[in-house]
Amino acid sequence: MLTRRIRADKIASVTRGLALDRDLVVTDEIEGGEGAVLAVRVLNDKAHYNTLEDVHGRPRLVQKGDVVVGALGQRRALHGYEGRVPESVAAGVRLALLNLGGVVGECLSWHPSVGPPFEVEVLGQVLHFPHFGRREGVAATVAAGALTPLPLPAVLPPLVLIVGTSMDAGKTHCAAAVVHRLARQGRRVVGLKLTGVSLLRDILLMRDAGAEVVHDFTDAGLPSTSRETVVPAARRLLAHAARAGAEVIVAESGDGLLGPYGVRELLALDELRRATRALVLCAHDPPGASAAHGLITALGYTPTLVAGPLTDNGVGARFVREELGCAAANALLDPEGLGDIVARSLGESP
Repeated sequence: MLTRRIRADKIASVTRGLALDRDLVVTDEIEGGEGAVLAVRVLNDKAHYNTLEDVHGRPRLVQKGDVVVGALGQRRALHGYEGRVPESVAAGVRLALLNLGGVVGECLSWHPSVGPPFEVEVLGQVLHFPHFGRREGVAATVAAGALTPLPLPAVLPPLVLIVGTSMDAGKTHCAAAVVHRLARQGRRVVGLKLTGVSLLRDILLMRDAGAEVVHDFTDAGLPSTSRETVVPAARRLLAHAARAGAEVIVAESGDGLLGPYGVRELLALDELRRATRALVLCAHDPPGASAAHGLITALGYTPTLVAGPLTDNGVGARFVREELGCAAANALLDPEGLGDIVARSLGESP
């Protein structure tokens, strides 16, 4: 195996489970596949959407010439980049940074608001050295830094589930509002993000709001979820939440109900349905809220409230109450009120 040493300028949050050092060993013999950890060189500058989240969740400015460590993955963002894992990867191949968390892949399209992505040249696959005292390098993958699989307990802690009609529907702000309200009651809250593309920012917001423990699907070994991978990853995270002593689990699903990241498959999970005591639906507009409400109900859930941009003023809130027969709340305008509704659904007085 031909190897060489490089020094990384930035290490992306998608690789956080490996605790990599900036001084790295890479190999030209790239195994590839989803989750493979690569060193790449940035080939262009961007005026906006030009940062990368480091392993602490801090946004770092990316510039032409930077050596970045990320991981192969796919993304299908309605308002961002669409990209896939290439069938094969070799040193010198050009790919793209597909998200702020450091997911790398072949870019297929992009939204005008973000512009063309950072183009990157593959330098090699990063080696890590998991055996103490032995200098035997192993091709690094996101899965190598994952939480250990655990069996699900027979009964999960009560769960608050937050879903949306699409990305940017206000799910994370709702999750933070709910976590804050329950944590102030003295509850031990564990925050989870169960679907989407790797990014620390969302679960760190839940931690800032008062969650004792936070995890996302990257902690289960995935740079992003899919219909095939979402259920085993969710089971692993739910088991760890229970092991951490959660009195309440607040779980957010990234992207929308009809997106490609596996939200519908997640909602079909019996263990999740049985544990859910409250469901918050975030929506942009009346048609989206109405369709999503019907889909959720068909899957065996009863929405507790509707939130998101639809409830930014009284027009949307009245639609929710009068047409859907559901409570309406807004995480930005009245986070305490939103939290109170959820707390009552858990049997707590506000």
